[in-house]
Amino acid sequence: MSTWDQTVDILVVGSGAGAMTAALAAASRHADTLVIEKSDRWGGTSATSGGGIWIPNSHLARAAGAQDSPEEAFAYVRSLAAPNVPDSLIRAYIALAPEMLAWLETASPVRYLSIPYTDYHAELPGGKMGFRAHLPAPMDGRALGDDILTVRPVSPAASLFGRINWGLAEMQPLLLRPKGWSATLFSMLWRYYSDIPQRLRSSTDRFLTQGNALVGGLKVALNQRNVPVRLNTRLVELVRENGRIAGAIVNEAGVSKRIAVRRGVILGAGGFERNTALRAQYLGFGDPEKSGSQVNNTGDALQAAMALGAATRNLDHAWWAPVISVPGEERARPTFIERALPGCLIVDQTGKRYLNEAASYHVVGQLMAKHGAIASPSYVIFDAKFRNKYPMGPLLPLLPDWMHSDGVRQILSKADTIEKLAKQINVRGSVLRHTIERFSENAARGEDPDFQRGAAPYDNFYGDPSVKPNPNLAPITEPPFYALPIYGGDIGSSGGLVTDEYARVLDGEDRPIEGLYAIGNTAASAMGGSYPGAGVTIGPAMTFGYAAARHATGANT
Repeated sequence: MSTWDQTVDILVVGSGAGAMTAALAAASRHADTLVIEKSDRWGGTSATSGGGIWIPNSHLARAAGAQDSPEEAFAYVRSLAAPNVPDSLIRAYIALAPEMLAWLETASPVRYLSIPYTDYHAELPGGKMGFRAHLPAPMDGRALGDDILTVRPVSPAASLFGRINWGLAEMQPLLLRPKGWSATLFSMLWRYYSDIPQRLRSSTDRFLTQGNALVGGLKVALNQRNVPVRLNTRLVELVRENGRIAGAIVNEAGVSKRIAVRRGVILGAGGFERNTALRAQYLGFGDPEKSGSQVNNTGDALQAAMALGAATRNLDHAWWAPVISVPGEERARPTFIERALPGCLIVDQTGKRYLNEAASYHVVGQLMAKHGAIASPSYVIFDAKFRNKYPMGPLLPLLPDWMHSDGVRQILSKADTIEKLAKQINVRGSVLRHTIERFSENAARGEDPDFQRGAAPYDNFYGDPSVKPNPNLAPITEPPFYALPIYGGDIGSSGGLVTDEYARVLDGEDRPIEGLYAIGNTAASAMGGSYPGAGVTIGPAMTFGYAAARHATGANT
C-alpha cells in the first residue's frame, strides 16, 4: 500500500474561477476539499480577465426581459464550433450553465449582472443582441482579509495605471470621455488613494472588479467553508492504482508530497500557451512572450493526464487575440476595445490593410495568424486626433508621450508625415499613404467597402456613438501620425483533454478515467475553436467545474 502525506476527498489543481467553483461545489456537498496552486498568487487567469461568463437563458436575463431558449443557443454554438465537438457536450453546457449561475448566488457572495452585450456573431441564427453575457458586480476586498495581498492582479490592460480597478460603469466614461468624465476619474483616484491602511501595505486595490471580483467572491466562500488554497504547490504526477486515480504527487515549496484522494482529482490549471515546446508542437504559431495570459500556464496538468493515456482534442486551437507587447512587462496586452474606435487602422508589413479591425478579438487574432509572417508584427496606425481622444493599448490620451514608461516609448513610432512614419516602421511610404487615403475617404462617408468595418452589431458595441454616420470609422488626417506594433497573440490555449458532460477525462477509447476530471483550458473547449460571445472561456470552466464536483461527490450516480 502506498504511503500518503495527506488524504482528502477532492483535490482541485489550479485556483482560477473554474477550479474554485469546483472546490466550492464539492465543499458545499460536505467533501473534504483541497485546492493547490503552483504560483504564489491565487485566482489564475480568471483573476486577470474581465470575469465575464456567457450563460444563455439565465434567470438574470429573463428578469431583464430577454427572450432566449436552449434551442436557439444550441443552434448558435453548433454553427460555430468545430465538427468534432460532440452535440452532447454543447447541450450539457447550455442546460447546466443557468443552474450553476443560480446556485452560485446561494453559495457565494459573487453577484452577476446580465448585460446588453451582443454575441460576437449575433447575425447568425440563434445569435442574440444581448443578455447572454454576464459581468460580475464589484465587491469590497476587505472581506478577504490578508488574502487580498495574494490575489493575482487584473491585467494592466484592464486597470488604470496598472493598479486602479475600474467597474463597468466607469469604463465608458474613461474610454470616450463624455461630459462629466473627469468626475469619474476623480472618484476612482479618491477611492484608491484614500484607502490609507491598504496603501501603507500594498498597491493592490481593495475595490475588486472584473475577474478580481469573481475570484474574490469565490475565495470568500471557500474561506467560509474552511477550504484551503495552498500556494506554491505544483502538480508533478497523477497516481493511478487499481484502474482509478488514487492521488497525486505534488511539489510544495520544493518539498515532494503525496496526496491521496477518496473521490477524485479535478484539473483546472489552465492551458499550455506559455510552454514553448508544447506551443511549437501543437499551436505552431506565436511566441509565448506574445501571449496575453499569465505566465504559469505551461500545461502541467495536461501533460500529467496525457501520461496516463488521456485523450486530447483540438490542441491546435487557442483563444486568439491581437496583442501589444511592451518591453519589461511579463505578459502582452490584448486589445479588446481600442481597435473598434474611429480613426485607426491595422496594416501588415507591406503597408496594406487585411482585416476588419473592429471584429472580435478572436476573429482578428485568427486572421493575423492566417496572414503569415508579414502580419507579425502588424502596425496599428492612428493620428493626433485619435491620440488625444482615445487610448491605444498602453498609450493613454492626455498623458504626454514622455510620461509613459520606457517600454511604451520604445515601441511607439511618431512622425509629422505618413512617409516618415512608414520609414520608421520599414513600410513602403507610397503604399501606406494609399492605404490611409483610401481608408480616410471611405471613412468620411461612414463606409468600409474593403472589410465592412462597422457593419456587424459587435463592431458598433465598442465604437464611439458620437461619431456619425459610422461609430467605428473616422479619417486619419491630422499629424503627427503614430504607429504601434501589434501581434497575433492569444489569451490562452483552448484545446486539451477530452471530457464528457460530467467533465470526466476520457481515454483513447472514450472510456472515463475513473476519478479524473478536467475543466477550463485544461480540457478541450465545448466551443471548439470558436468564440460565440464574451465569457465563453470562464462560463464553461465554472459550469463544468460545478458538474465535476457534483459527479465526484455522487450527485449523478
